[in-house]
Amino acid sequence: MRPARFRLLALSLTSLLLAACATTPAPLSCKAPATPLAPASIGRLALVAQATLPRQPNNLMLDYGGISAIDYEPQSGHWYLISDDRSSRAPARFYEADIRYGAQGFSSLQVLRVQPFRQPDGSYYPPKSVAGEVPDPESLRIDPCQGGLIWSSEGDRKLGLDPFIRRSTLDGRYTGSIALPQNLRMHPKEMRGPRDNLTLEGLAFTQGGRELWASVEAPLYEDGPLPDLTQGAYTRFNRIDLASGKVRQYAYPLDAIPLPGSYGEKRADQGVSEILAIDDTHLLVIERSGREVGDGAFDFDIRLYEATLGQASDVAGLASLQGTAFVPMQKRLLLHLNEAGLGHVDNIEGAAWGPPLPDGRAALVLVADDNFAANQLNQMILLAVEPGKP
Repeated sequence: MRPARFRLLALSLTSLLLAACATTPAPLSCKAPATPLAPASIGRLALVAQATLPRQPNNLMLDYGGISAIDYEPQSGHWYLISDDRSSRAPARFYEADIRYGAQGFSSLQVLRVQPFRQPDGSYYPPKSVAGEVPDPESLRIDPCQGGLIWSSEGDRKLGLDPFIRRSTLDGRYTGSIALPQNLRMHPKEMRGPRDNLTLEGLAFTQGGRELWASVEAPLYEDGPLPDLTQGAYTRFNRIDLASGKVRQYAYPLDAIPLPGSYGEKRADQGVSEILAIDDTHLLVIERSGREVGDGAFDFDIRLYEATLGQASDVAGLASLQGTAFVPMQKRLLLHLNEAGLGHVDNIEGAAWGPPLPDGRAALVLVADDNFAANQLNQMILLAVEPGKP
């Protein structure tokens, strides 16, 4: 990300929050379904439309870009999107938007406001040029029980900053955090724990909102090498009980890198960029591969899978996935997005269920992270869910 001067938005400071807010209250009485718009089953996914949002169409959308997650809030009918800007262009932030669509595609794409996240003391999150906890926002969900948002940061291995999941109100105020397992802590001087920029990328609530899935983009150091052109790898999906704090982990099988890079160091990767709950035991998983094809230019290969918990082993107690016996999650390819007729597929990092289409089919909205790059797009894609099994 190109360096830019840190600018504060003209918003009044909020009062300091009590230290007790640092723990997550247990949503024991919640009975609301976390995925009311999710389909009962997915046979296949069909392309309906795509659109591109301009980077800065008006002053409200201060440095709009880097969109890494999206979710729909049913009560207001509005959508929330998170930017992965690490407070370098403007404070770490999210956007509230009006997004509408019908049988012919998108009819409205309008950002209503931009809202910075607040730290526990009420201040904005700092950039790297300022000492403090620099965030790397990657995923965001509406809490179906308590309201407000939960959001994740990947942390920073070089700075010794751990990944985190935090809660905020819809105006950005900090209201709590969710504890993570010890094997997600950063160890800058040791080859263990998460790799830099390959940590928490996806969040999803189970039905009822009592548990939270948190996916790790790529393998922990101790779990083996990254995927390459010949073989895939295993990464860990965390399932957190929000009442007890207990964390179960399951091994998700990543694909091998489909195509090599073709420029310079020929860089290419493969990882999970987002997850979305279908029901308590099934997830929609986005696997993304990026390969360098020019100076700062990348092509992306995006595949959407249905992952099934089934009889998968809880691997939370395994120090390493190498040389150990376990049962991984199973997966089924739903759509290779590059073969859906889009013409161009950008860096898809966000997914959300939205209101159903006029014909009753469930609707899936995807968003791309443009990395604030001139050669990438703020792409938005609308897919329809064909029910049933293939």
